[in-house]
Amino acid sequence: MPRRPSVSIVVSSYNYAEFLRQAIDSALAQTYPATVVVVDDGSTDDSRSIIRDFGDTVRPIFKENGGQASAFNVGARSTEADVVIFLDSDDVLLPTAVERAVEQFADDSVSKVHWPLVEMNRAGELMDRRYPPEPLLGGDLAERVARLGPKGYVWPPTSGNAWSRRFLDRVLPIPEHLFVTCPDLYLCAAAPLMGRVGVVTEPQGCWRVHGANSSWSDPLDRRIELQHRMWDYAFDVIERLCAERGLACDRPAMSRASYWHQAYHYGRAITRAVPAGEAFVLIDEGGLRLHEPVWGRRPVDFSQGEASWGEYWGPPPDDPTAVREFEKRRAAGATYAVIVRPSFWWLDHFVEFRRHLEREYREVCRNEDLVAFDLRK
Repeated sequence: MPRRPSVSIVVSSYNYAEFLRQAIDSALAQTYPATVVVVDDGSTDDSRSIIRDFGDTVRPIFKENGGQASAFNVGARSTEADVVIFLDSDDVLLPTAVERAVEQFADDSVSKVHWPLVEMNRAGELMDRRYPPEPLLGGDLAERVARLGPKGYVWPPTSGNAWSRRFLDRVLPIPEHLFVTCPDLYLCAAAPLMGRVGVVTEPQGCWRVHGANSSWSDPLDRRIELQHRMWDYAFDVIERLCAERGLACDRPAMSRASYWHQAYHYGRAITRAVPAGEAFVLIDEGGLRLHEPVWGRRPVDFSQGEASWGEYWGPPPDDPTAVREFEKRRAAGATYAVIVRPSFWWLDHFVEFRRHLEREYREVCRNEDLVAFDLRK
């Protein structure tokens, strides 16, 4: 009879005392035996006392704050288990998560197994929504990742993945200076190029949406810069692994598929056209999702009607609406207008709107990325 795989659940903890006990309880309640390691990354709240309350039912590791990748690295080094699950301390696993994952690892070629998560609110109440909402793919996904990078397949956040020891031994340590948050990006980018991906179709965990997730606490422009660097590093990893396998790698397509690369590219282009401290009407098909100041410039979304301010509902139905809604944004304080490349078609389709801009305002920039107008008469 083959040996049953050993499993460790590594709970990464940093200042989430409010949620930590529920996360640890869920790890201990698995129907398949698993060692529970709790890595506290220098918390300053009550997290450490909560961890001590569990006594010898968990293996505690207390360390200075170094970021999430450092917690992953320390936790993975502390165990020799065949399968490792990293559990965010604000999430929970359902009781069968380990059992269902182990079933998939019966195939020795599997590098990771993933499953959808059910969203829950701060109080732990389920919200009847899955995350990710799209179906998860499995099998050999190497060519998809070689073509589109991490966006080549849908993957869940940290708590929706299990990793084989063979895979982790090849890719760890995760660069700690870079992946202070979101180390799952690094792992999810590499895994399909180092093995098959297993899928559990039913949710095996809960992803907590509480508005204080540490990954999203920085200003938007800083998040864009950090994520741009992390995704760029993930592209480097993919290129290297593709070369090892003899797969063609399409880095430009990866950049086009990455929101963070597009936001960084167009964001920096906007800073060259719009002076610091100014507000600008942004026509971008809603794709850049710039809803707060970036690099000292304040975007004002161009949406269809006042009711959808800040939310893109599609283009205006006609020229008069486009002109009217644009002038409302200008009257509200916008001093520049920016049309980025995905919306260049506006200038051909909304002819009167274009003529209005050209007649009333001075064009200050036109290149392959954007067209900009100074709205200060």
